[in-house]
Formats: sequence, C-alpha cells, structure tokens
Amino acid sequence: MNSISLANMILNLPFAALRAFEAVARHGSFSDAADELGVGQSAVSQHVKSLEEWLGHDLINRGARRSFPTRDGARLALSIAEGLGQISEVCEDIRDKRRDDTTIVISCHPGFAFIWLFPRLLSFDQAHPEFAISITTDTGLRGVARAEADIAIRYGTGDFPGFTAMPLMRETLSPVCSPKLLNGAHPLRTISDLAFHTQIRDEFAPMTTELPTWEYWARETGQSLPTPARIRSFGQSNMVVQATLQGDGVAMGRSPLVMDALRDGRLVQPFPQTVPSPLHYWLVYPDDQRRARKIALFVDWITTEARNQVRDHGRTRTIPQSD
Repeated sequence: MNSISLANMILNLPFAALRAFEAVARHGSFSDAADELGVGQSAVSQHVKSLEEWLGHDLINRGARRSFPTRDGARLALSIAEGLGQISEVCEDIRDKRRDDTTIVISCHPGFAFIWLFPRLLSFDQAHPEFAISITTDTGLRGVARAEADIAIRYGTGDFPGFTAMPLMRETLSPVCSPKLLNGAHPLRTISDLAFHTQIRDEFAPMTTELPTWEYWARETGQSLPTPARIRSFGQSNMVVQATLQGDGVAMGRSPLVMDALRDGRLVQPFPQTVPSPLHYWLVYPDDQRRARKIALFVDWITTEARNQVRDHGRTRTIPQSD
C-alpha cells in the first residue's frame, strides 16, 4: 500500500465511532460507555450504528441487560484498544519530558490525601525545600497513569503490572465511634447495642473480590451483626471519618485513616476485636524511575512517616467490651 492510499484510509476512518464502539465492547453496556465518554447514550448508539453501516457488518449483539461484541467486533475492539494504548504510551513519554525535575506530582485517593497526607507534607517541605509538591486526587480505579504523576499512593492488593509497587501501610479493621456514643439513651457497650445506632458505610470499592466491609469484619471475628437503626453511606473515606467524628454513627475504622483520631481521643474503639484488612496502601511508580533522586527522597520520607504512625498506634483508646 503506497503512502497516498494509507493517508486516504486514515483520513476516512470514523475515529469518534471507533472510540465509542470500543467503549461499548469493553463495558458491555451502551450506558456505561456513554458515562465514560461524557456523552448521551443515544450518541453512542448512533456512533456504533454508523460504524456498522460503514463496515457493512454487525459489531455488537444487543441484549436487554448486556451487549456483547460479535466475533468481528471483538477483533476490532482489541485492535482499537491496542492502538489507543500505544498512542497513550507515546503521549506519556512526551509529557514526561516536560515535567520539572524539581516538582514531585503525587496521585492519591481524596480521603487519604485529606486525612493522612496533607497534615504531614509540611515536614517534607521543611526537609527538602528544593522540591515543590503537587497533589492530584484520583480514585485509583483507572490504575496508574504515568503521565499524570511521578508517584501514586494506591489502595488495593498491590497488583500493578509494569510498575514498582512497595507496601506503604498495612491496614487493620475495627469499629470506631465518637466517645459520646458510649453514653446516652443507648450506650454502646456490646455488639448487640449496634442495633440502636447508625451504621456508617464506605462505598469506595476498589476492583477486588474482597473488601474491608462490616460484613468482612463480622465474618473474620465470628460476630453476628444486628440490623442497625439506620445506614448512612458515603463515597469518600474522609466523609466517613468526618461523620463518625461528629457522632453521627459507628464506622468500620480503617487504621491508617483513624489512627490519629484514636490516639488523641476524638474517636474510640468500642470493641476489642481487630482484624487484618484484605487491602493495604502501596507506593506505585514506573520501574525505570526507582533510582530517580526525587522518587527516592519522597519514598524514604513517606515510609518513615508511615512507620512512625504504626509505632504510635499503641496509644489508641479501646473500650473493654461488656458481657
């Protein structure tokens, strides 16, 4: 194929339709694809239909609940995904060259950034004034994007292909509440007393089979949870902690996020049962950056901060459980 024919073919490709089709094939849903692309579902449907007409073949088997690619559709979706991935890698490499070596861009979850990282960053700034810290908050559900940050703090099982992942903090789980819930009309003294209180739930759900939920804690400790008086759910961990601090209910405390409040008495553990969480916090960065000075300095600083927090964890307030 000569260069003129190739150029004409590229110019005639329906790029918007190809991108919409790949999203539908990946999600198995027109509505989920529309949410990802930030357009209406009808626009995605029209893109896919126009692509099918352009090619003269069906690409999607449409179902009431799920939609699946045909054999030709699966081949095309894989080709599009591989092509977009290669383009993304080149763009990331180009953007990396523009990043200032005196700036450290950190990507982490909003809750972790607000509760744990922000209060501690001043000590890094004082120790290394030659670096400027930039924080970008991200749920982490899309994985790690090299172009967006120098280093990421992620919550999960540590599975990050193509990146170095080192443990930052292991996590334990135990219910926590405001001290004021220990007294009042329905004092919180036993597991059965949870029936008179609001259960606060964290809806943040990494892509993993096991989550640090109330049900997980109950199963691991052999407890039978009563039906709570009310359930309140939040999509961000900092909102879960804030509602608990205000005395709005009892939350499943994830140790890195509640250690400081437990140590100074703003929160207490009403029950002694504590279990290891199935998920932990990880430092994640490109394999080829492990020897970069700014990465090494930040890793040394944050791992020291994490060790200090674990060391101080013994100062938490646990209320003995009554019979």
